Amino acid sequence: MGIFDLMEKYGHEQVIFNYDKKTGLKAIIAIHDTTLGPANGGCRMWNYASEEDALMDALRLSRGMTYKSAAAGLMFGGGKTVIIGDPKNKTPEMFYALGRIIATLHGRYYTGTDVGTSPEDFVEASKISPYFGGKPKEFGGLGNSGLPTAYGVFWGLKACLRECYGDESFKGRKVAIQGTGKVGDPLVKYLVDAGAEVTITDISREKAEAVGKKYGVKVVEPDAIFDVECDIFSPNALGAVINDNTINRLKCKIVGGAANNQLAEPRHGRMLKERGILYAPDFIINAGGVIAIGDEWEPGGYNEKRTYKKVEQIYDRLLRIFALAKEKGIDTNEAAEQMTRELIEAIGDLKRIYVA
Repeated sequence: MGIFDLMEKYGHEQVIFNYDKKTGLKAIIAIHDTTLGPANGGCRMWNYASEEDALMDALRLSRGMTYKSAAAGLMFGGGKTVIIGDPKNKTPEMFYALGRIIATLHGRYYTGTDVGTSPEDFVEASKISPYFGGKPKEFGGLGNSGLPTAYGVFWGLKACLRECYGDESFKGRKVAIQGTGKVGDPLVKYLVDAGAEVTITDISREKAEAVGKKYGVKVVEPDAIFDVECDIFSPNALGAVINDNTINRLKCKIVGGAANNQLAEPRHGRMLKERGILYAPDFIINAGGVIAIGDEWEPGGYNEKRTYKKVEQIYDRLLRIFALAKEKGIDTNEAAEQMTRELIEAIGDLKRIYVA
């Protein structure tokens, strides 16, 4: 399938391929939909197996950002940057080059941290372009966007417990967490402090062991996490982990976490419903980071108290989605997408009337 065919399939407005000969930077910027406002979405650096894999990641993630921003009540569209390369080999000069590239878009696209990038990476980039969020606190940013993301997942899981059990308490609940990075680590703390019994894994055994020791939780091998008997399975690493090979292995009542594109295909949302497993749509429950980065553009800059109050609204948002899914007899992911599409269309119509 050609690039324009893929853009038509996913509804993209623009895809930009970028190369900087001095630093070797190879980056793809995908802008999905700017109906609500300029595109907003993080910058990911990953050692992709192929350029095709990198392109597909940019397309899927940017589309998800359109839905995530709209559902969170932000006047942003969806975009994403993927850098092809090993994050261990990144340099400040690469991000300076990225800053020059994004500056040429003149505010059409804003970005922040994601997998493989950190607030410190954007210090150089922000010297040449003002369109970088998630900078270190000493530079006026929010710092680690994983913290508000984890807070949002925690509140989202409380909504899931209420929906499933009529009680949002984590005391005695068993949670299996896949991924212990900048979201998984603080999420473990929230859950342990709330009384949950937590089992974790990570592709980095060293990282998993360190988190396990810090919070006193059990560590299992990466593939074994799907077989853990639990109330909640929480994916907090890369996407497509809910697929034909894993769904029947799950021994949980709830799936909810920070990973993007958790469902390998939309039909996997229906399969979870058929198995009686409640799914918290990823672009709803993991919106804490984009809410926080969006707050950086508010007058006066980032305000942590204001941001965390906004993030807590993920709880009520999920309950509305669960109610719509039951009313329509559809799975929760379909309900979330339907609700968000209608919101984008309604605001887009209002903007067109206003401009006219």
